Amino acid sequence: MIVFDLKCSAQGHVFEAWFGSSADYEDQVARGLLVCPLCGDTQVAKALMAPAVPRKGNSRTPVAREPQDQPTAVAVTGDEARMRELMVNLAQAQAKVLEGSKWVGRGFAEQARAMHYGEQDSTSIHGEVAPEEARALIAEGVDVAALPFPVVPPEAKN
Repeated sequence: MIVFDLKCSAQGHVFEAWFGSSADYEDQVARGLLVCPLCGDTQVAKALMAPAVPRKGNSRTPVAREPQDQPTAVAVTGDEARMRELMVNLAQAQAKVLEGSKWVGRGFAEQARAMHYGEQDSTSIHGEVAPEEARALIAEGVDVAALPFPVVPPEAKN
C-alpha cells in the first residue's frame, strides 16, 4: 500500500488517499475515479508531501511512542475539529453501509443495470465505475451514489 496527499483544483482541499501501488493511482486518475471527498471535484492531483528523511548514517533519534492501548488525542479547534469529526462520522457511515454490500469491481454498471431492469435479483453492491458511466446510470433512473472514500478491493487487502 502507498499513501499520497491529493489536492483538488476547485477549492485546494488536501486529503490523504491509499492505493495498492503507484500504478493503481495512475490508473484511477486516467479513468477519472478520484474525487475530492470535501467538494466532489474530479480534478484531483498529487499534492506536495514532505518525506521523512533520516539524518546521515540513519542516526535518527527514536520517537517515544505511547502504549498501543492508549488512544492518541490531538487538540484541534474550530472548523478543523468539526471537519475531522464529520469526516470520521462519514467514514463510519460508509463502512456501515458497505457491511451488507457485495464488491463487484468493474462490473458495477452492468450489474446495477441488470438489477434495475429486473434481469437479476436486487441486492446491495459496490464497485468501480467511471464518472461518465455513473452519470449515465443516474440518467437511466438507476439508483446509484458515489462513495465519499475510496474502497480497497477485497483481493488487494493484506
